[in-house]
Amino acid sequence: MRYSGLRVIREALNGQRGWKPAWRNPEPKPNYDIIVIGGGGHGLATAHYLVTKYGEKSIAVVEKGWIGSGNAGRNTTIVRGDYTLPPNTRFYDHSVGLWEKMERELNFNVMHSQRGLLFLHHNDSERDDHYRKTNIMRMQGTDGEILGPEKLRKMYPSMNFDGRFPITGAYLHRRGGTARHDAVVWGYARSADRRGVDILQNCEVTGFRIEQGKVLGIETTRGSIGAKKVGVSVAGNTSRVMDMAGIRTPIESHVLQAFVSEGLKPIIPGQVNYGAGHFYISQSDKGGLVMGGDLDQYNSCAQRGNLPVFESVIEAAVTLFPMLSRARLLRAWGGLQDMSMDGHAVIDETPIKGLYLNGGWCYGGFKATPAAGECFAHLLSTEQPHKLAKPYRLDRFRTGYLLDEKGQGPNPNRQ
Repeated sequence: MRYSGLRVIREALNGQRGWKPAWRNPEPKPNYDIIVIGGGGHGLATAHYLVTKYGEKSIAVVEKGWIGSGNAGRNTTIVRGDYTLPPNTRFYDHSVGLWEKMERELNFNVMHSQRGLLFLHHNDSERDDHYRKTNIMRMQGTDGEILGPEKLRKMYPSMNFDGRFPITGAYLHRRGGTARHDAVVWGYARSADRRGVDILQNCEVTGFRIEQGKVLGIETTRGSIGAKKVGVSVAGNTSRVMDMAGIRTPIESHVLQAFVSEGLKPIIPGQVNYGAGHFYISQSDKGGLVMGGDLDQYNSCAQRGNLPVFESVIEAAVTLFPMLSRARLLRAWGGLQDMSMDGHAVIDETPIKGLYLNGGWCYGGFKATPAAGECFAHLLSTEQPHKLAKPYRLDRFRTGYLLDEKGQGPNPNRQ
């Protein structure tokens, strides 16, 4: 069932009686060639590329709750590719390119809007750093430009330019923007299901079947399921799931809170990052202001936050846009961040044959969704790392080949 404008009109005239469920709700089969654990954006994107690009047939996606119940629905929807290290630039620039054609590929409106990302600077050192970043981005073939305060005032007349930290300019990443997180998950789920992938909801993994160093399947709340290969893509639950296989990963789980205001008329055209504090804000298509800041600095697997981060985010919001002091907060949530020790991901095989890992995405999980799915599908199908994912090998924490770019993970818990 393809979606189109004509189909919408026809169903409107027929009382909306012709729509079918976007995906099936099948019973688990005894065996699959490949099982992907995690029904979020990464897991479903992996399944999509396994069938569309690599021709795999017998695939299941296992999700402990419902589709999109994890981090996929608990983030601030930012899409960008403004990194400076060549491995990161290549990977995230490729991801932005996949975002740009995602809606046509999936035949689904994910509300991808390239409204631009703005990073404000407040002093000479921040300005010089933005110039350096812009030059590096351009040298590697991606976009970036510097804006002075005059252009900024025209773009954001309601912004407070003369506060405690005066705004002296900004770096602009025009290809960056936002997308609707739920729609991304629904689009990939629908695409994978149409091509025969079994999406097993409310099917929590309770263990692995491993014999002589090789994975043979998984144990779940809906029974035992055999598999030739198993891919783990569970975001903030990475360490918990990998513990079941007896593997200790260099990853910690932290909560990252997000906040949404009541619906307002359009007042913030793009996505703004406040350089004087870790704060970012954009406006959704429904009018709500989506805001976030630092992660909670203690280890946790709870999808809720605490008051200090709430106060920090709201304080920064009102400092940057004083008019927001009159707006009402609608809701808040906490997503689990699987933080690696250098702030970057792992896409690699594990010491157990047939068991593969996609995790440690820190702040970058949502924007990496299509590229991570493609690279993980390549690894699962060919058993060889994708050329874009070679720097994200698991053994870099042992060999010392870390990705030393700003945005690093937490201080390791050595207990």
